[in-house]
Amino acid sequence: MAGAPIRGKSLHLSPVTIGTCIRRTDSLQQGRSGFYTEILQIRRVFQLTEEGTALLFLFDELLEGTNSKDRRIGAEGLLKSLLNRRAIGVVTTHDLALTEIAESSNGQIRNMHFEDQVKDGEMHFDYKLREGVIAKSNALELMRLMGFEI
Repeated sequence: MAGAPIRGKSLHLSPVTIGTCIRRTDSLQQGRSGFYTEILQIRRVFQLTEEGTALLFLFDELLEGTNSKDRRIGAEGLLKSLLNRRAIGVVTTHDLALTEIAESSNGQIRNMHFEDQVKDGEMHFDYKLREGVIAKSNALELMRLMGFEI
């Protein structure tokens, strides 16, 4: 959000086109996997870079519908290509292998994270954006709280 405070600083953006790949579903009727639907959406985002307006991309769980090796290689290629097209954006992921992409980006990509706490069987967030890769995980604790034997 333009002008919203971030750690005591303000974020100001020129007009941008927003390209997203946040929600995707498979379709048995159309013979389309979730991954295929996702790459079609990503292709539309890339097409927006050709319109001349700056692009802000928002990707949730980028390339989650493929194996970890292809996901890592594909995500790095897509992100570097978007950055070369002068786009800016945010990618969310739970896949720690994708956080390694920042190491080879010459400072163009930064890892940030939110932390959560599980208290009294419930997850709580403080919504503070922090530098780096998250160091802890609550997934297994949450699964145990739901009664799974992990």
